[in-house]
Amino acid sequence: MNLALHLVTSFIASAAFGIIFNAPKRTLLQCGASGMLGWAVYVLLNERLDTVLATVAATFIVGVVSQIFARTHKKPVILFSVSGIIPLVPGGLAYDAMRNFVENDYNTAVQLAAQAFLISGSIAIGLVLSEVLNQTWRKLSGR
Repeated sequence: MNLALHLVTSFIASAAFGIIFNAPKRTLLQCGASGMLGWAVYVLLNERLDTVLATVAATFIVGVVSQIFARTHKKPVILFSVSGIIPLVPGGLAYDAMRNFVENDYNTAVQLAAQAFLISGSIAIGLVLSEVLNQTWRKLSGR
């Protein structure tokens, strides 16, 4: 799929989730931008790396960008990070896993569920890494 189409759809998805999440109207562009940047990193790295590693890197970028947006707009980090990770959440994979459980295809279901679990964990790891980097940078710079 064309990278431009990926960028536009991930921006719309993240900004739309910002609306659902009751983000202030003036921050919707930043919510969309954090999701778009994270998805761009994911798409570019997923060709070369494993899906889990690409998700960690993309979520790390979302976390760093969210920290920057939070500081510049004086809003909570969670506002930008939650909207930013929406394109990375493995919802379709989890749905397929549950569907296969219901259809009694347990081998496929367990494989898909494990993959969804690993991707979900990598999202958490990426956000934690970005927060650790932020805290370390703030301590070293004396802020």
